[in-house]
Amino acid sequence: MQQVDVAGLCVPGLMDREKRMITLSVNVPGLMGIKLDDIIARALGNGIKRIEILNDAVSTATDVIVSRNLKGRVVSIALGTGVGMGVIDDGIPLFIEGASPGHIGQVDVSIEGEPVIGPDGGAGSLEGYIGVPALINNYGSTETFFKKATVDHAAIKALVRAIRICHGIYRPHHVIIVGGLGTRLKHLVPDIKKAVDTNLTSVARKDWTFAAGDHDFHAALGAARLAAKTA
Repeated sequence: MQQVDVAGLCVPGLMDREKRMITLSVNVPGLMGIKLDDIIARALGNGIKRIEILNDAVSTATDVIVSRNLKGRVVSIALGTGVGMGVIDDGIPLFIEGASPGHIGQVDVSIEGEPVIGPDGGAGSLEGYIGVPALINNYGSTETFFKKATVDHAAIKALVRAIRICHGIYRPHHVIIVGGLGTRLKHLVPDIKKAVDTNLTSVARKDWTFAAGDHDFHAALGAARLAAKTA
């Protein structure tokens, strides 16, 4: 097995950095209570000199920013089993609570006439509309969702509302949707951008950009970049 000096592991949820364990992961509960270093050791051996454990949303945002040479504040919304977010200011992550800029997946974006309860028990949460379990429940499969979804569907309306909230709080220069769902919504980017811009608060930056990720490996590449940077 090839010698590995530094490894980066991106993980979701709330982490205890001293114990190096995930303490809460609503959407991937199997990760909770496991020493994360052991996962790396099983995969790459015990000879790794240093393991960097990183937030998955921050890792994803880092790779998107580097690969696209983005400047200013970037909000990266990861859409997958759950919904996560990274906020990066010229390469520096913004942390409000733990290793997170806030829990966008649990923000109440209730759509009138289509109430939901999110996986964390919160009414109207974004994850309750556009997380993978919600989409499978409402569409039968994510593939059907991608074929049928328009900006008039509740899942996309909820995403639009969440992005508008982000403009009021973070004032980003760029917003990117990534993750297994986000990268596959590229065909809706123009319509989502138009919906967000409609009567958007004047606090928002006028020249903000909106795009979708390029592939499913932004998080892994971002973790590798960050781990190598600290080497």
